[in-house]
Amino acid sequence: MRSSQVRSVDAAMMEEGARSCLLQSRSILEQDIKASYLMDHMIADGVLTRDEEARIRSKLTRKDQAVALLEVLLRKDNQAYISFYNALVCESYGDLANLLHKSLPLVSPEAEKSFSDGGTPYVQTVLSQGGVPQRPVVFVSRTALLNRLREKLYRLQKEPGWVTVFGMAGSGKSILAAEAVRDHTLITECFPGGVHWMSIGQLDRSDLLARIQTLCFRLEQQSQEQDPSLSLHRLPTSLDEAKERLRFLVHHRYPRSLLILDDIWDCSVLKAFDIQCRVLLTTRDRSLADSVTGSKYEVAVDSGLEENQALEILGLYVNGRKPEKLPEQARSIVRECKGSPLVVSLIGALLRDFPDRWSYYLQKLKQKQFKRIRKSSSYDYDALDQAMSASIQVLPEEHRELYKDLTVLEKDVKVPAKVLAVLWDLEPEEVEDVLQDFVNKSLMYRDCHQRPYLYYLHDLQLDFLAEMNRSCLEDLHTKVVCQYQKHYSQGPPTSGDQECLYWFRFLPYHMVKANLTQELYSLMFSLDWVVTKAKIMGPAHLINDYVAYGAVLDKENSEVRAHFQEFLSQNGHQLEQRPFPDVVQLALSQPDSSEVYRQALQQAQKRAAMGGLYLDWVNKSSLESLSRLVVQPHLGSVYSACFSHDGSKIASGGSSKTLRVFNSISGEKLREIEAHEDEVLCCAFSPDDRLIATCSSDRKVKVWNSITGAATRVFQVEHEEQINHCQFTNTQRRLLLATCSNDNLMNTKLWNLNKPSSQNTMFGHMEPVNHCCFSPDDTYLSTSSCDGTMKLWEVSSTNLWMSIDVASQFPEDSEQGGVVVKCSTWSSDGRRVICASRNAVFVFDVKTTELLHEIRTSRLSSVQFCHACPNSNLVALALSHYAVELWDIVSNKKMADCSGHLSWVHGVQFSPDGSLLLSCSDDQTIRVWETKKVHTTSAVSMKRDSAALFNNGDITVVAADNRNRLQVRNGRTGAVMFQSEEQESRIRCTAICSQTVATGQEDGTVQVLEVPSGTCLATLQGHTRTVLHCQFTPDGQTLISSSEDGTIRVWRWRTGECVVLQGHKEQVRRFSLLTTSPSDTHLLSWSFDGTVKVWVMSSGELLQSIVCHQGAVLACDISPDGQLFATTSADKTAKVWSSASWEVVRLLNGHQDCVRSCRFSWDGRCLATGDDNGEIRLWNIMDGTLLKICSRDNKDAMDSLHGGWVTDLHFSPDNTVLLSTGGYIKWWNVEKGEALQTFYPTGANLKRIHVSPDFSTFVTIDNIGILYILKKVE
Repeated sequence: MRSSQVRSVDAAMMEEGARSCLLQSRSILEQDIKASYLMDHMIADGVLTRDEEARIRSKLTRKDQAVALLEVLLRKDNQAYISFYNALVCESYGDLANLLHKSLPLVSPEAEKSFSDGGTPYVQTVLSQGGVPQRPVVFVSRTALLNRLREKLYRLQKEPGWVTVFGMAGSGKSILAAEAVRDHTLITECFPGGVHWMSIGQLDRSDLLARIQTLCFRLEQQSQEQDPSLSLHRLPTSLDEAKERLRFLVHHRYPRSLLILDDIWDCSVLKAFDIQCRVLLTTRDRSLADSVTGSKYEVAVDSGLEENQALEILGLYVNGRKPEKLPEQARSIVRECKGSPLVVSLIGALLRDFPDRWSYYLQKLKQKQFKRIRKSSSYDYDALDQAMSASIQVLPEEHRELYKDLTVLEKDVKVPAKVLAVLWDLEPEEVEDVLQDFVNKSLMYRDCHQRPYLYYLHDLQLDFLAEMNRSCLEDLHTKVVCQYQKHYSQGPPTSGDQECLYWFRFLPYHMVKANLTQELYSLMFSLDWVVTKAKIMGPAHLINDYVAYGAVLDKENSEVRAHFQEFLSQNGHQLEQRPFPDVVQLALSQPDSSEVYRQALQQAQKRAAMGGLYLDWVNKSSLESLSRLVVQPHLGSVYSACFSHDGSKIASGGSSKTLRVFNSISGEKLREIEAHEDEVLCCAFSPDDRLIATCSSDRKVKVWNSITGAATRVFQVEHEEQINHCQFTNTQRRLLLATCSNDNLMNTKLWNLNKPSSQNTMFGHMEPVNHCCFSPDDTYLSTSSCDGTMKLWEVSSTNLWMSIDVASQFPEDSEQGGVVVKCSTWSSDGRRVICASRNAVFVFDVKTTELLHEIRTSRLSSVQFCHACPNSNLVALALSHYAVELWDIVSNKKMADCSGHLSWVHGVQFSPDGSLLLSCSDDQTIRVWETKKVHTTSAVSMKRDSAALFNNGDITVVAADNRNRLQVRNGRTGAVMFQSEEQESRIRCTAICSQTVATGQEDGTVQVLEVPSGTCLATLQGHTRTVLHCQFTPDGQTLISSSEDGTIRVWRWRTGECVVLQGHKEQVRRFSLLTTSPSDTHLLSWSFDGTVKVWVMSSGELLQSIVCHQGAVLACDISPDGQLFATTSADKTAKVWSSASWEVVRLLNGHQDCVRSCRFSWDGRCLATGDDNGEIRLWNIMDGTLLKICSRDNKDAMDSLHGGWVTDLHFSPDNTVLLSTGGYIKWWNVEKGEALQTFYPTGANLKRIHVSPDFSTFVTIDNIGILYILKKVE
């Protein structure tokens, strides 16, 4: 059997066999390797130069770099081949290393005779004579580490030097050193003079002298046995004499021998062996070799074994059981100690005598009772606490106190030196010197991949410190808090560096551990802390704090804790945006009873007194937010989201091509994976949550380890079209994965993850399959197809069990084309299967296929997805009109509307316990809802076509609601003053004047009502199509309406007299009154036909018809003095016209999209225009020059400058502030073109906003029907 160890070769060129193997494997290597990972190892081994590395890194793509590396490698020698092989092993390219293993260069003929472990009889003799410890009875090879050490030992072949093996206590350094020399080729080629072992430990000078005396005597005795003519010398009597005697023996009698010094603690001890010989030393202090002369090489020993290696050791201790046969506690033990070789061996030895104590020793390990984990062994310390304590005792006393302070660190947390500089009250340079000492002594680890360096302790070191300092833990944490408060007395750090991040992340933790509850309350119940931390770290960490420390905070005030947590959960997606929003303004949208609102109002009032602008949402008390959490996991549409089976995580995928996993409570990102080359259409957790499957438009199915993010399986050759859905079986008993695709025939498959290809294909659907779903007990698989059917398959046999013709439920729509079944879901008992198609949901009996229930939603919407609650009769529907609805499938009653999404909703899913519901949408968000809360709420929403009246401080708002009733509301409170009956024809526009309200309807009718009585004063017939706009004249006696029929009607509504203004060829959406003289009023109208027309309102005479633009005229505004008017168009231009000559006086070019809105300033000197990309431009009317562009550098996540089209513009009376609406509302400094404030509504797509004359109150309605009455904070 060939040896797996690497052999060194002197050949100047690479052996032909090795070169041939590289050439044969070249294409595979080029495809898979990442050259940058491998080059670091090869540079360290001295086989690759920095110039060669630079040339390789200059290549643009990963594959080009791999090609360049292999070209360089083929020109090098055997040593380069060996280094490349070891680099593959180190970087976990095990399969690729196996390709090269068979051709590893060999020189010594003896190597061919080696045993599989290199331990020939010759080797055993040499090591026995040299006192090298035998291999432990329980042994698992760490191949990559062993190869690395042997590579360093080969460096001593031609010249003396030092190889330092360093690592923390119990990491297996001594066993590794002994194993490294258990190799025939290494000894014969590099150390023919033998290998001599010395166990050192913590020695004084007399003990050291005795050890060297013993070694010298042994060497002389062996020398005399080989040559009886040599005589024994007397033993040296001093260290200097002993050093010289050892030098003579090594150089003259044992040239090219290796001296192994095990467990060196002190550089003064090491200097006694500085005799120009070959030395391998093991130590916890990597800096010791700095005190001696000669070439030096290092090998760092990982603190822990890989999980499979650690399990193998445990298995060998308990009667040689295979790792997979060990109890689950075995993996927990390995994870708890992070694979520490010492702990694994100690516990394994204990289990050999007490094989039923797995749970007991796991418990002791978790409880940090290290003294209970002890057993005599070949190791110098028979318990973990002894090994740890020995390392600390060698520190200077002042350093021991500083090391004690590290007890407060959290596991797996890396800290910069600056944090410890605050804790220790030292200069950063002094701190770095102390930390260097800790690192050198393997008492701490340093992450050199980041600048500045980060430092951390092994879990076992932290556990030991916590056990040792248990009685003073509270004091240690108090010290941290006090030092922070002393250092940052003027406010928290805001630099955003690693030190800043540490304090924001762990300051509350230290306060809790220190029992400083009042300090914790002051911190966590402060909006200032929330603002600063959210800006630097995002909202998820904050939410985690309120969850983690909720029990402590609730002792002070559970309501306040809930206020802050709800605010962050509902606004998390806003707090992720850049530029960072004004959190005080966001907080002003919280309920008046909220502590968050109270603090925000105080801050807003202070800032307003200094010129700041803030808006209070005065009618918000009538609304209730139903979303528990809103997150924005992807830049792009979210097509799929699902809960893990334990409910703690949510996975999502979408157009960003990534898979993201986040915490279902806080929204904290746990993992993000570049999953596919095209859109991710579905993701699903396995029953044990260890795996996540994804499928994509790239026609691939991938399975990922949910913990590490590694791909465990890729299926990519069987589906020929996009894969629409994937789902695991519900139980682990027989794990299968189902997928369905747009293939016309072989579109549904079952996969066994242990097989490279699909296990079965279901034949039956002749058109694409949109969805597949296992029954709760995994007996059946339901599939939903574009062929109008839902089919049920027996999973065990993959035979078709039954087919349900869903298309037959739409007989009246047969002429409209094929019926598409979108998806299906099962009731919790598996007796009913539910499917969605068009605007309906059908519930079928599984045994009889009888239609049990039918749900019909709005005819204007379609059901995109449905999911049944696992513990009730509720089913959730995702709808194309941006809503989520909950229905009771037994009573056939809608239980709730969940509003909040701003675009199509693609998916919904209940949590496993049914308490939560998630929804995902094209608006890039995932919303999590509490089922019980939405179950009892159904909010009334209002339509965006509204009118408002401002009268001596009173505000009246008029609009239709979602049930087509006219509502008149008090603008101060939002209370309903009047509500009509449901109207037969849809209300499309409203107008108000004093106590009179007008409505324009879809059938062309105009009605005038008196409010609040609701008395119908007039019904005006004349328009033949939808009325788009209506408006009273200032005296209220005349009502004007415009329509899709292209006409404008001027009504004397009390008498029914009507003047018809007819001339436009397309719909007239708006008009304005143009007063040119006190005696007569003209009317200016604009249309999609590209014209503006001027009419004499009293007679209907057409005065002017102006062809203004090549595209539709979208907006028009008249200057305050009536001398000018402006028009904007879909042709991306704006124009300014003279009301006297009717000629264009200014052509305004520059917008890159449709110009949808315009407004003159009150002094007539400036014109503001807004386009469909969210850009606002300010123009000088006098000369047509561009003054400012607003929003140019502030695109939002939807790739818009304003969250959508700019639909309305208003100047303040003093012309210093501009108000704009789009996806949200913004106030601008006119002079600077900079945003003063932004208000984010719950919905989006605001059509228009009503502004009070004093510019202090603003009224609008968003696309999900929420009314906003905003008042400036004074």
